[in-house]
Amino acid sequence: MPKQYVLFGRPLPRLGSRHISLLLVTISLFALFSLLFTLPSAIPTGPSLQIADHKFSIPKSFKSPWVSSFSPFKQPAHAPPHQKNDTYAESSWYANWKWLSIPFSSSLTLDENRQLLPVLQERPPIYCYYDNTLKKEAAVKDAESELLLTWRRAWWAMGFKPIILSPAEALHNPLYEELQKRDDITPAFKTDLMRWLAWENMSGGLLAHHLLYPMGAYDDPLLTYLRRGLFPRLTRWKDLDDGLFAGAKPDISAAIKQAMASPNLKAVNDMLAASLADKDANSPFFVDAVPHALAYYSTREVATNYAKVGNAITGSSPSVGLTQLNQLITSHLHLTWQNLFSSGIAVMKPLPHHTTHMIGPAYELALRLTHCPESPMAASCPPNRPKCSPCVSSHPMKIATPAHYTNTSSLYTIGTVPHPYTAATLNALRDSLTTSYIRRSMTDRDPWLADLTKELCGAGVSGAPRVMRFKSAVASPHGAAHTLWLLAERRLPDDLDWHFGFDIPTEATWADEGKSETPVPGPERRPPPPQHDPKDGPVASPDELQLEPPLLARAQAIVGDAKTKSRATKEELAVRSAVEAWNLADTEAWRFARAYLDRDTMERKKWEEEEAKYAGGMGSEKGRRSAGGWER
Repeated sequence: MPKQYVLFGRPLPRLGSRHISLLLVTISLFALFSLLFTLPSAIPTGPSLQIADHKFSIPKSFKSPWVSSFSPFKQPAHAPPHQKNDTYAESSWYANWKWLSIPFSSSLTLDENRQLLPVLQERPPIYCYYDNTLKKEAAVKDAESELLLTWRRAWWAMGFKPIILSPAEALHNPLYEELQKRDDITPAFKTDLMRWLAWENMSGGLLAHHLLYPMGAYDDPLLTYLRRGLFPRLTRWKDLDDGLFAGAKPDISAAIKQAMASPNLKAVNDMLAASLADKDANSPFFVDAVPHALAYYSTREVATNYAKVGNAITGSSPSVGLTQLNQLITSHLHLTWQNLFSSGIAVMKPLPHHTTHMIGPAYELALRLTHCPESPMAASCPPNRPKCSPCVSSHPMKIATPAHYTNTSSLYTIGTVPHPYTAATLNALRDSLTTSYIRRSMTDRDPWLADLTKELCGAGVSGAPRVMRFKSAVASPHGAAHTLWLLAERRLPDDLDWHFGFDIPTEATWADEGKSETPVPGPERRPPPPQHDPKDGPVASPDELQLEPPLLARAQAIVGDAKTKSRATKEELAVRSAVEAWNLADTEAWRFARAYLDRDTMERKKWEEEEAKYAGGMGSEKGRRSAGGWER
């Protein structure tokens, strides 16, 4: 019989195995917490320990904002304040340097519909001078306007803010009155000085000729240097003559005063000639090496290497020659882009079985980019690339439709980002989705992003790191120059010419079968549905392909803009929300791509509105130039 213990004359209850286990656990927890909170204070403070913090530290992984935001004990916080121009169309964003360290934007913005975007880099201005007071034929003015539009578009795509100056800027320069009183200056030199006075009035920066175009990679060292906007010396470039100058206002002012004080003013026609003619004075210019990323279509260059166009400009109809020059420059810009991406174009097709029609617009855009543009000299090369590879329609750029994204510098990527509801509808080939179907059948989370980043991240990786790789591909400087991400629920943007920097052919030549090198005139033709390599996944049958268009249209109606969503039923919106909750990473990728695309569009339109009121400013691409600016 077990012994009975007595305390103060009363028998103690017997402890079973469960009671003993509970008692041991309680004692262990008490000892652990006592050790954690009393040990730091028990450490003596010595000379070598005074700079240390002897407090219990939480691992950094638990301090991450997107992890701590899910804490149920966290106090509510105010959302970040709204910034200037942070909303456009359906998108809202918050620009912050943490955009590439927080996978899910709502953990910082506290708003599911407000995306975390990189800080918008300020575009350095680049100026060119156009005298709109000169009397010219209307056809010549229209042709020059098209050249100015091509100039603006090319520099905008390279990250600059192109601005056209006129005599109105020169009038505000203090030296303007002195220049008008001088009678020892040739008319040509006076015109060139007006250009410099207008530039000085804008506090310097970059001054380019309207026939100077960037024809190189976005990350070319020279273009990267010019985008910084820091010019310690007044600089010109070898073999560019007056094509490009860079400098600060004090250096520009000193160069103008030195030129106006030169004793050889009656024998020179521009600032560059004045600096070279005055041998007694030091040249104000620092001459840099020959630029390989800039093409200057000067009068001498056109007459020497493009005689056909040069003869047309100097002939009886200058407007025809200027139009041909614009076509030549546009074709060279397009050709340079094709040569930079020698590996071709990758039209991304994750979940390839039933997304053939979904990537149709992206595939059509790729076809337009691979075709040879119209040119008066089809086999010619740009001035800075005499050994280029001319565009030949019988050997176009390669177009592939891989399922997995690869980061290759010589490969341009066009992606179509679907909303999770769109991807789920097409993947299941179902006319409608239900919450029970989502709960029982959708076993894999974020299938589109997982398939897209399979080669980058591998298998067995959560959605957070995949989102980070996707955001880097969309919005990093390298990614933005090598990729374009569209939305499956929208039509192609109408300002893609500004993204690429040249006029994209509006009609592809897939019906030619490589028989001509220029687009075929005639009614609009649609390309064949884009197929993919069977190695990338199962290929849809003809019956399955016929089911895709109506399903895609239905998904677009439910996911589309705010006006379209208002027509959807409450059940459809509830299912849409359930799909978003099940695929957080896919939803984040779609919202991020939408916000980034909308911000680019808003930035360009804001600039367009600002410049439209100036003479030489910009209206629409179909606008025409008037004496007071651009008319819509």
